[in-house]
Amino acid sequence: MDSQDTTLISSSPSSYIFAWWGLALLLLGLVFHESLMEMGNIWMGSEEYSHGFFIPAISAYLIWVQRNELKCTHDFKSSLLGVAILLAGLLLFLLGGLATIRTIQHYAFILAVTGIFAAAFGKQGLKTAWVPLVFLLFMVPFPQFIINNLSSKLQLISSWLGVEFIRACDIMVYLEGNVIDLGGYKLQVVEACSGLRYLFPLASLSFLCAYLFKGPAWQKLLIFLSSVPLTIFMNSFRIGVIGILVNHWGTEMAEGFLHDFEGWAVFLLCMVLLFIEMWLFSRFSGKKTAFAELVQLPDEWFAAGKTSQMDWYLNKSVFAVLGLIVTVGAVGQFVRGGEEIIPQRKAFLNFPLQLGAWQGRRDYIEQKYLDTLKLTDYIVANYAAEDAASSVNFYSAYYQSQRKGASVHSPRSCIPGDGWQITGFGQQEFPDMRVQGTPLKVNRAVIEKGEYKQLVYYWFQQRGRSITNEYMVKWYLFYDAIAMHRTDGALVRLVTSLDKGQDIEVADRRLQAFMRDMVKVLPDYLPGKEIVPAQVVQTD
Repeated sequence: MDSQDTTLISSSPSSYIFAWWGLALLLLGLVFHESLMEMGNIWMGSEEYSHGFFIPAISAYLIWVQRNELKCTHDFKSSLLGVAILLAGLLLFLLGGLATIRTIQHYAFILAVTGIFAAAFGKQGLKTAWVPLVFLLFMVPFPQFIINNLSSKLQLISSWLGVEFIRACDIMVYLEGNVIDLGGYKLQVVEACSGLRYLFPLASLSFLCAYLFKGPAWQKLLIFLSSVPLTIFMNSFRIGVIGILVNHWGTEMAEGFLHDFEGWAVFLLCMVLLFIEMWLFSRFSGKKTAFAELVQLPDEWFAAGKTSQMDWYLNKSVFAVLGLIVTVGAVGQFVRGGEEIIPQRKAFLNFPLQLGAWQGRRDYIEQKYLDTLKLTDYIVANYAAEDAASSVNFYSAYYQSQRKGASVHSPRSCIPGDGWQITGFGQQEFPDMRVQGTPLKVNRAVIEKGEYKQLVYYWFQQRGRSITNEYMVKWYLFYDAIAMHRTDGALVRLVTSLDKGQDIEVADRRLQAFMRDMVKVLPDYLPGKEIVPAQVVQTD
């Protein structure tokens, strides 16, 4: 043993060694305290992630019951992998701080914890406990734009399957997007009924069950992946049951205690089906496994008082770990992107209703939708010209900051929720139309509902850029938060209807004629790359 690399503690070693590594974890928590506080607030305020409090405790216990297989590494070189992982996590923390995007810091924290663990127990320890460490990922909330996209898709699937279940019970029902029409009653499958409240907790549970399941790796993988179709099926079944109850006894069946109780009952049924799936897998493998023996419970649970004897070493990598955490924590106080620039602009209240030959009339969004959109300013107006057969609906939503969950919603995700089907989609560029110095490029969508057809143009105007891809919006949001200290941006959408049998080119010419007048005044309301700051706000 190299005495320069390690220190052997022969008496009462655990308290001394745990004190050093506990100090490292404590300092790490202090460095990450703001992002951890925000994650805790999401757990308390969101039913989708209310299970997040249990994830760290379960992960820690799964590691604890494997302590007999863990040995503190006694060679500094064997800790280099852990030090490197910790450094990567701390650098990711700084990057997330510059962009003030907490999700990045949430994942950085898990990476840093993994690095500390690997520094203490080496590569072999990481190999032993990698599953409990991966399990920590389930406590991190997804970014809001991913939640929005998932929710809208799950709403559509659950609505369709729920309606099919209602029809199977010989009840006349009509589905229009997320609205279930029972004739006398209409039910809207809102975001809260999308199934995400089941999906995230059930995915965590299925991962844990797969880890403990006595079976081959492919069966473990299927058990985990089955949480998605199981959630969709059971959520659709719940919607179908609610539809049947409402059809017979009124809308009270979809409200209050009964509605909440149905949710809990369905989740418990999901858990039962998950265990039935595990039991069937064991039967297919030729094993007559009892229900109580489907999972490999740790021997620790049945060996009270049993202790292990092992040598403990205090690897000097703990001092490298402490030095890295303290250094990066101090640097983080100076490089954090704490000040956000809010650019000066005109309010949409002043947007002209006369644009060339186009005369507009304002419309307004209901408060319940505004609460979901979380926008800063918006305009909805219908413009018509004397020589135009149909009007043009102009909508723009502006966000002065997109850092804390408030961000533009893509029409591509929202359109199907109103019962419209996208029958044509692509991009179109207009070199002769320039917005804030760049040629205009838009998404072009043809949508239909029954005999009705509409043409939609939309794009994301983000700090001087006209962007058509939703994921590029997120990339530039991250980049500009660091480079420009700005996250403002907007969605611009134009819609016009087609008469029955009308050529789509007529609608194209109508929208393009309106855009030529509209883009002349739009830059005053959507700030470009070069701006005059109206104020500088502290975001932390």
